[in-house]
Amino acid sequence: MSSYFDGMAGLLTNILGSSVSHTPVGGEKHTLEAVFREEPVEVTGEDGRDVLVLAPTLKVPADQVAGIVRGSLIDPANGKTYLVLNGQPGGSPADDGFVIFELEEDL
Repeated sequence: MSSYFDGMAGLLTNILGSSVSHTPVGGEKHTLEAVFREEPVEVTGEDGRDVLVLAPTLKVPADQVAGIVRGSLIDPANGKTYLVLNGQPGGSPADDGFVIFELEEDL
């Protein structure tokens, strides 16, 4: 179903995002465009309530999330590597709305 919000995640990624490396579990590294944040971020939970996520996050348009699963490695080129802990829809009704992944620094 088409929505007024379709295409916004991609547009916001182009403006606010950057290239990050993603290595899926048992797969090969590739580059994708996403919005990486180390600062706390507020997201809408599945129950519709706002939740403050203190861990680093990666926002990826839904049409680009193939292979990003728990245990995948993310390298945002900041000198650190992160493990994907979980992901949840960002609350947008758009087909390409963001999926927000909670990350943990891989020590």
